[in-house]
Amino acid sequence: MKINQLSKLTNVLSKTIRYYEEIGLLPKPSRNSNGYREYNLADVDNLIFIRRCRELQIPLEQIKVLIAVQSDKTSSCLEVDLLIDQQLKKVRRTISELTLLEKTLHTLSTSCSNNIIGECEILKKLNKESTEHLSETPY
Repeated sequence: MKINQLSKLTNVLSKTIRYYEEIGLLPKPSRNSNGYREYNLADVDNLIFIRRCRELQIPLEQIKVLIAVQSDKTSSCLEVDLLIDQQLKKVRRTISELTLLEKTLHTLSTSCSNNIIGECEILKKLNKESTEHLSETPY
């Protein structure tokens, strides 16, 4: 199959597929007589695996590790467990940061009942040297 067919089957852009080949995440495909890339069902499976990992925001370097460890079906999956645990910790940290951001923005959005820019409490708070006090405000 050609790259546009692979793209449709996997829901991954052709440009992204070429990039994954360039960085070694996907093996270079064979080429037919007219020079077009030629893909097979294994490429479909590999690309779907990569897409699922990217949906989980797993970095490309770690996806390379996940692809590599699959070559030995009898080895321990400790490395996979650790990688997923690290990703979970990152997501939890991001959630915590976003929760704080949401609270800060909520505090700002409810801090001003004035209709005049010169008296806008939001702008006054944003113009202060440090916005740390915003996240310290009780919610």
